Amino acid sequence: MEKQANSSRSDNSDSERNESEFGTAIIDKEAQTIALEPSTSVEPVPDGGLEAWLIVLGATIVLVDTWGLINTFGVFQAYYEETLLKTSSASDISWIGSIQAALLCLVGLISGPLFDAGYFRHTLVGGLFLIIFGMFMTSLCTVYWQFVLAQGICVGLGMGLTFLPSAAIISQYFSRHRALALGISSAGSPVAGIVFPIIFSRLEPVVGFGWATRVLAFILLALSVIPLVCMRTRIPPSGKARALFDRSALTDWPYVTFVASSFFSFLTLYVPFFYITVFATAHKITTPDFAPYLVTMLNVGSVFGRLVPNALADRYGSLNVLSICLIGSAAIGYGWLGIQNLAGAIVFALLYGALSGGVVSLVPSVIVSLAPDMSRVGVRMGISFLVSGIALLIGTPIAGAIVGGYSDAEWKGTMAYAASGLLFAAVLNTVARVMVYKKRGGWRA
Repeated sequence: MEKQANSSRSDNSDSERNESEFGTAIIDKEAQTIALEPSTSVEPVPDGGLEAWLIVLGATIVLVDTWGLINTFGVFQAYYEETLLKTSSASDISWIGSIQAALLCLVGLISGPLFDAGYFRHTLVGGLFLIIFGMFMTSLCTVYWQFVLAQGICVGLGMGLTFLPSAAIISQYFSRHRALALGISSAGSPVAGIVFPIIFSRLEPVVGFGWATRVLAFILLALSVIPLVCMRTRIPPSGKARALFDRSALTDWPYVTFVASSFFSFLTLYVPFFYITVFATAHKITTPDFAPYLVTMLNVGSVFGRLVPNALADRYGSLNVLSICLIGSAAIGYGWLGIQNLAGAIVFALLYGALSGGVVSLVPSVIVSLAPDMSRVGVRMGISFLVSGIALLIGTPIAGAIVGGYSDAEWKGTMAYAASGLLFAAVLNTVARVMVYKKRGGWRA
């Protein structure tokens, strides 16, 4: 009996069990992982198989439709400044892309709880419709406010309805390889960022802005059939009302610190994506015809940044790998200050794309690892994306205000702003990692 009691105490010291309507969430302190012990009505997490990988395929297409378009906005930014919206400032034009990116995150505060409540299909269908409809409407726009409504608000709302649920659903199908699955799905974003700028740059001189944009919309329409066919939730909803806000999150200090880190990450992370094309042409580093390909280079690097860090995260912990990616992104960001030729710009684009890609793709797996149980993943993601959305909304317009008239001093101020935000984010993320160590023990998180 004494031996059994000691064994029981030992088991309790290694793990904690949190009950939820989906089953029992087991938090293993030693391994620093969260696994779902299913209830009698839910099968074990498959962690692979045809159905699970079809979910990843569908999520990949959703990333093409969401972050893929955001990664492409640098081409639109340059085109609007040079052609369609010459009378608008760089800061004003960047509001179109920042509204789009902000809504992707802000609407997560609603789509997260809707996902938890069992409305995944509703958010998926509605979101994809808004994205495609918004892109078709963008092709008809001629003045600034029309672009804000169509490309900024309409497309952004659709992104917000689809992105968070497509990330959260992967946690229902993967446990041990969750970070890798999220990384593979997020590779859809840079792939779109590689292909879409090339398509737009090649077609626009031949068929004009309208049809070049409509071609992108038709591509999105065809691809969106895949998630509509493949993606289904595995865990049934509880049937209980789910709050839009998880009050316990406010006292979970590792999570709060991580969310603060995410704010500064997304405040400046996309500054190079929006302004690298304008920077290259303003400094005569390359011709206006080749400048859009620097956005492509950023996304080429980002493909590797979505896959390699996430593969490492399953072994070494998502928070640990995220800290490395943030520190590396900040260092490369400061390196932007020294670029004086095309070779330097290409190297910067490839390296920054790789490290920033790791930052974006690791965030969902970190949130899952910090969640007390799986039933609150959607709400916790929604809170985090709300804060990140505010950062995305104001981050690139601030950069546009700093760059102002494109003087050398203004460009250096913009670069320093971009890199310093990432450096501060790295510091906060490291603090969150130390907090997790003190709370759970072990360095794998």
